[in-house]
Amino acid sequence: MLERLKEAEIRFDSIEEELAKSETLSDMERYTALMKERSVLAPIIEKFREYKKAQSDAEEALELLEMESDPDMREMANEELKRAKEDSERIYEELKILLLPKDPMDDKNVVIEIRAGAGGEEAALFAGVLYRMYSMYADIKRYKTETVSINETELGGFREITFMVTGSGAYSRFKYESGVHRVQRVPDTESSGRIHTSTATVAVLPEAEDIEIEINQSDLEIETIKSSGAGGQHVNKTESAIRMLHKPTGIVIECQDERSQMKNRDKAMKLLRAKLYDMKTREQHDKIASERKSQVGTGDRSEKIRTYNYPQSRVTDHRIGHTIHSLESYLNGSLDDMIDALATAETAEKLKSGETIL
Repeated sequence: MLERLKEAEIRFDSIEEELAKSETLSDMERYTALMKERSVLAPIIEKFREYKKAQSDAEEALELLEMESDPDMREMANEELKRAKEDSERIYEELKILLLPKDPMDDKNVVIEIRAGAGGEEAALFAGVLYRMYSMYADIKRYKTETVSINETELGGFREITFMVTGSGAYSRFKYESGVHRVQRVPDTESSGRIHTSTATVAVLPEAEDIEIEINQSDLEIETIKSSGAGGQHVNKTESAIRMLHKPTGIVIECQDERSQMKNRDKAMKLLRAKLYDMKTREQHDKIASERKSQVGTGDRSEKIRTYNYPQSRVTDHRIGHTIHSLESYLNGSLDDMIDALATAETAEKLKSGETIL
């Protein structure tokens, strides 16, 4: 690893020299490419230089220890040697993390789909709880949320709800949520106080740009339909909702959140593009998984990933065995503790695999 870092430092210095040349500044394409490469290398080289400084400090302290006979000076040299070695070990570990490949989708916006699973009306109510939880977390992170489609029940739950979360790094925080979420609680309709178990399924899709997924308009079958749902004079009176069929894959998108037909069409296209991009990346992930299984759990959506236990006020993630004993706070959007634990577990898996960006 250190040899690769030395080579990267030489490359970094050469980039700095290139960027200082007038001919580079006049070639915008080359300048942009060099700046992009520099931005990747800069934090790594900065940390590598910290490591070399700590190593140098350790060598100087060792030399002083070998030369000195004065007890006070030897004690000082020993303390300096100990500190420099500790710094070297810490910085070395930080370097290993900096060298890990970054998920190219981490900075993307996301489309989140929540569907009621087993449990009837109680499952639909739980889907509503999850939607509220994610919306509150998005507010805490200062992300913007926007509903794409919604299918409500009479008691205020959701058979299905799809919404977008927009903001830098949204996918990096929400990507661990894909899977089956299980709730254990006493429903309001349960007179005997018996605990019921219900489920809801969450799918998190990275938003795809036009350049990443090309959609042939001839592959689309689009029709306008009347909006459906609870309340409002506008509902069921104008054909503003959109139903979009992508014929090659059979994917059907319905969007009725906006009163404008054009806005619903735009949202439907964004959701379709996200679904096609997700299909494409999952095919790639499946190929990798056949050779090496390493994901913390952003893969199989049939996997039961988490249990929300109301009587014991706890939430447990089954992939990493992490439990939080403050369910109310968690459901009010305090998800960072769990997400950070999942990110740490994913980093540990990457470190085991030995993959680096150099």
